[in-house]
Amino acid sequence: MATPSGLIRALHRGTLGQNVVVDRIFSGIQPTGTPHLGNYLGAIQNWVDLQEKCSSVLYSIMDMHSLTVPKDPAVLRQNILDTTAALLACGIDPKKCFLFQQSLVPEHAELAWILGCLTNVPRLLRLPQWKMKCASQQSEGTVGLLTYPVLQAADILLYKSTRVPVGEDQVLHLELAQDIAQHFNKKYGEFFPVPKAILSTTKKIKSLRDPSVKMSKSDPQKLATVNIADSPDEIVLKFRKAVTDFTSEVTYDPAARPGVSNLVSIHAAVTGLSIKEVLHQATGLDTAHYKMVVAESVIQKFAPIRNEIKKLKEDKSHLMKILEDGAEKAKELAAPIYQEIRRLVGFQ
Repeated sequence: MATPSGLIRALHRGTLGQNVVVDRIFSGIQPTGTPHLGNYLGAIQNWVDLQEKCSSVLYSIMDMHSLTVPKDPAVLRQNILDTTAALLACGIDPKKCFLFQQSLVPEHAELAWILGCLTNVPRLLRLPQWKMKCASQQSEGTVGLLTYPVLQAADILLYKSTRVPVGEDQVLHLELAQDIAQHFNKKYGEFFPVPKAILSTTKKIKSLRDPSVKMSKSDPQKLATVNIADSPDEIVLKFRKAVTDFTSEVTYDPAARPGVSNLVSIHAAVTGLSIKEVLHQATGLDTAHYKMVVAESVIQKFAPIRNEIKKLKEDKSHLMKILEDGAEKAKELAAPIYQEIRRLVGFQ
């Protein structure tokens, strides 16, 4: 009979028996530096909650995915560390999850090749991100840009993940991973669990300068995006300049009043209140004053996180060790799964 510590190791490795499916969560974030308000409310806040609720959780800094957009090597190195510091400051705990750098686990790329050989090109060409990013890069697109959804599938399936936190814009990519898992199982026998989506309950956070599009790090308008390490003065300025409309009353109607509704969504998300409660608090305020109420709520939410980010960024070796230690744990989990995949496909 396994010892308690042996059971724990087996649980993380998913080796309690071939027919036992371990509840396992996988998600990742591209290293774009310090995350923005939308990243935090739409993903990171949920990650912190999930690490408390599930015994096997993996969060990856997706540096391989980031190469689909040209990057200066020095900037990428710094962004990896800055993203790690931000995740830790937001509450991601390496004792409760595996936090690691994707490229330190080579099995991700190796499995992506195997899965790519099961995926047809027309399916990838139909994905909206391919069309959108090709247009934004003003080129015909690279092989990496076309096939990165297959790498996403490998990221998930390498650990036999069962649940994946995703935003609305990634649902089609998860469906691709589900289809690839089923195709593999049909060809080689039941092996991968088909991962299910954990959809964020937070309303999608929109650009402060154009509420028809989501908040983005790559937005050329500097006032459009609130970063979680922004100073109080920067946050106040960005909300003061936020696009609303000519009606002074604060209401929630995303179709008719997207700018004001975006402010309401942000206010509700950072305070933990419902839309109805936020609107009740805003009774009698015009939009100009309400912008400052929302700005103050964001400042209060991010003040301790901002201070912790600053402290963590002073010790690069500590951040690198966390990623390396996490990668070793991820490799230990992935190794027996990938060895079985090699056997199934005929490599050994």
